[in-house]
This record gives sequence, structure tokens and C-alpha cells, in this order.
Amino acid sequence: MSSVRIAPSILSADFARLADDVAIVERAGADAVHVDVMDGHFVPNITIGVPVVKALKRVTKLPLDVHLMISDPDRYLEAFIAAGAAMVTVHVEVLPHLHRTLTRIRELGAKAGAAINPSTPISVLSDVADQLDHVLVMSVNPGFGGQKFIPHSLNKVAALHAWLTSVGSAAIIEVDGGVDLTNANALTRAGASMLVAGASIYATPDPAAATVALRRAADAR
Repeated sequence: MSSVRIAPSILSADFARLADDVAIVERAGADAVHVDVMDGHFVPNITIGVPVVKALKRVTKLPLDVHLMISDPDRYLEAFIAAGAAMVTVHVEVLPHLHRTLTRIRELGAKAGAAINPSTPISVLSDVADQLDHVLVMSVNPGFGGQKFIPHSLNKVAALHAWLTSVGSAAIIEVDGGVDLTNANALTRAGASMLVAGASIYATPDPAAATVALRRAADAR
């Protein structure tokens, strides 16, 4: 059984045939659907909102991994979780009360995660270890798909894995940004157990084959 979870990002999918694109990766064995919500404030792009999450919930059995790249996530937690989000990730960079936000996500019935940008140190998580179900390491600066992987992200994943282990946290490490066949194995060896992939799956001629290939590369020993 695979030890890594693959979460294709619909940011790179064809929005005119979104249900079909999700079905393709679901049949190929994807473990979750990654949904990037951007507000044009925290990041320089605008994507989708609650109605799309609700629509996705109707067409897939995969858990919806909703990544809130927005400046005021607290206002929308209840709506996204009611729409079907199984995992909700918020950015530490916009939250003055991170502990309260993570606690609220869990109270609403979803898995709670914190995302950290490339320039954000893992030390910001030191007081919320017991509230984390997952940590999302951004390996690009968020806002657009198809960006190049930032190499020092590997060291960050390794350091985060060591810290989580040292404090007895069961939180998984998720990586998002430029994940592809060239770095998937290194990331899992560093401690990542969930890989988000957009362009390396949906920008290929065969997204199903790309999903399978990414898992194979990540699991290689």
C-alpha cells in the first residue's frame, strides 16, 4: 500500500469540464482533491469559492482538501465545511489568533491545517502543535499554478518532520508548489506524506497516467 497521498490540484484543471477532470484522477487512485481558494488580496489571483466546493462534493467521493489563500478565513470556515470541505488549511501569515482558528475548524468537523509560505519559519507553529492535523509547506510563493519548485523547501520539510516528531505530533506534512517527478521522491524521503500536484498532472496529455507515475516516483525506494 502506498505511504504517500496524492492530491491533484484543480487549479490546473479545465474548469469547463471540472467534474470530468476530477473523475479522471479519482479513477487513477488519487487520494484527495486539492481546492485552491484565492481572494485577490492575500495572493494576486482570484479563483473559486463555496459554490464550486459544494458542486465538487456532489461529483466525487474523494475528500476535498480546501486551501484558503484568503485574508480573512475565519469568516468563511463554516460555509466551506458545510459545503463539503474535509480538510481546511489556513495561512499563518494572516491569522493573529491561529490557535482559535484551528480549534474552530476541528469543532466544525474538518481536519485543521496551517500553511506556511516559503519565507515563513516553522517556528510559528510551536504553540499550536496539538491543534494541527496537517501542515502545508508552500514550495512556491502562492497565487499561481505552474511555478518552479523552490529547492530549499526540501530542508524545510525535513526540519518540520523532525520537529513534529520531537513534540509527538501526528500531523502529516503536505507540500504544494512545483511538485513533479523530479522531486516527489526527495520530498517523501524528507518527511512529506501528501503531495499536491497541479500542472504536473493536469498539464499533461494523460492526467491519469501522470497521477499513477507521481505516486510511483514518490514511493520509490
